[in-house]
Amino acid sequence: MRIYVVDSFTETPFSGNPAGVVLLDAPASETWMRSVAAEMKHAETAFVVLDGTEPKPLRWFTPTTEVDLCGHATLATAHVLGGDQRFSTRSGELICTDAGDGWIGMDFPASAPSPADGPADLAEALPGATVRAVLSTSDDLLVRVGSAAEVRALEPDLERIGAWPLRGVIVTAEGDRDGIDFVSRFFAPASGIPEDPVTGSAHCKLAPYWAAELGRAGAELVGEQTSARGGFVRATPHGDRIALRGRAVTVLEGDLKV
Repeated sequence: MRIYVVDSFTETPFSGNPAGVVLLDAPASETWMRSVAAEMKHAETAFVVLDGTEPKPLRWFTPTTEVDLCGHATLATAHVLGGDQRFSTRSGELICTDAGDGWIGMDFPASAPSPADGPADLAEALPGATVRAVLSTSDDLLVRVGSAAEVRALEPDLERIGAWPLRGVIVTAEGDRDGIDFVSRFFAPASGIPEDPVTGSAHCKLAPYWAAELGRAGAELVGEQTSARGGFVRATPHGDRIALRGRAVTVLEGDLKV
């Protein structure tokens, strides 16, 4: 079967967030998909079934677990298949559209965060960061810190974060240069991902928060994820949905023989 590696939320190879994409003729066992994802070692590997079913069944696995929603691997899958696509997932039906000039639009569920207390050892887990706000989402913790420079310089205690009963932690601050509304980083050691390079699903939470904070309801926001690879996500919240836009580039294509 065909397998791809695609760098998402970028137009430059070896930046953005790499995802595996496996094209299946029929549904595969969960054990097998977990094994392939562990072999690929990317933050997520997507498995899409091409047996004529519409919407196409799509699942995502980290090296250790299945996840409910993954933006960059969905973008990678739509990039591989081309054109407009509809996927059936654990987060409902997801629609991807060819937006022209290499851009792909994705209609995802939004998840506005709400204020929370946070773990007792939050400050120790984020040394050097000035915590301005702590919010909870369906499965992540969102922490706003004092500046974009703090986000970039952060060296979190991943052992502490991995012990929290969460998918991961989103650390964010207002953007500090023209054209960037906010910056972020995402850490998910409990899911086998010390740091995710660019996280589409995190922007389903970041964009509603920053739209309210910046008074930009209904406007497209540009988020920069400031990991070592880095990448950009364009996001427009509208009610309980969010429109994400990004580009992607294929860096590997081959045959999976097991």
